Amino acid sequence: MELRFSKWHGTGNDFILVDDREGRFPAQDAALISRLCDRHFGIGSDGLILVRSPRDENADYHMEFFNPDASSSFCGNGSRCAFAFWRTLVSGRDRAKFTAVDGAHLAATDATGVRISLSPPKAIERIDATTDLIDTGSPHLLVWVDDPELIGIIPEAHKFRYNERFKKHGVNVNFLRWYKGHVEMRTYERGVEAETLSCGTGVTAAAIDALHRRQATGQTVNVRTRGGRLRVEVSMDREERFTKIDLIGPVQEVFTGSFIL
Repeated sequence: MELRFSKWHGTGNDFILVDDREGRFPAQDAALISRLCDRHFGIGSDGLILVRSPRDENADYHMEFFNPDASSSFCGNGSRCAFAFWRTLVSGRDRAKFTAVDGAHLAATDATGVRISLSPPKAIERIDATTDLIDTGSPHLLVWVDDPELIGIIPEAHKFRYNERFKKHGVNVNFLRWYKGHVEMRTYERGVEAETLSCGTGVTAAAIDALHRRQATGQTVNVRTRGGRLRVEVSMDREERFTKIDLIGPVQEVFTGSFIL
């Protein structure tokens, strides 16, 4: 079987995109998903995305995201890439409604790339004076440090990722600081079990936490990752509850190809 695919990235967060609107991809084959994502023996990526036919009559398509270990979650940068890929399949639509593992989202073209909507987090849990936990479709620890670039990210992230609370289901670990009017951050992603150049749900969690801790003000938070810059736009009600959250930034197709299964 020949698998046709397209490779995309959003600020260095890279994904394999597959047109699976006919539902033929063997999504239950965890070994295959891991093999495709492997950077030595496969195509190589931070995850695999299937663009499928809509499951909701009001949606344009369904996005199924898999981490390299074949676990499933919502993916912010992956969703932005998936919308751009879907546009190539349907003659360049500028807006869409799609569903993912966590529910419905909106997507649209933007002057700087692609914007998608994310569901507001249900809660912000304060772990300690420098650490919060926020779920933006995927759970994220936000660890505020003096300088993320000075962190040994693998050993430091493992202290959280594999502790008693998180070792079973995993957690993403972000090290960040507020610097000259924006967030600077690095992310260790569960499922990838390594540092990624960017993480959309992590960037969104970081922006929310910066607003929560009063470092950022207003309705837009700019975030710099190792792979590039993203921005998060929010709206809040009078009780300062988040009512609208958008993640915005560039995406790019890297190459297309086929893989013999």
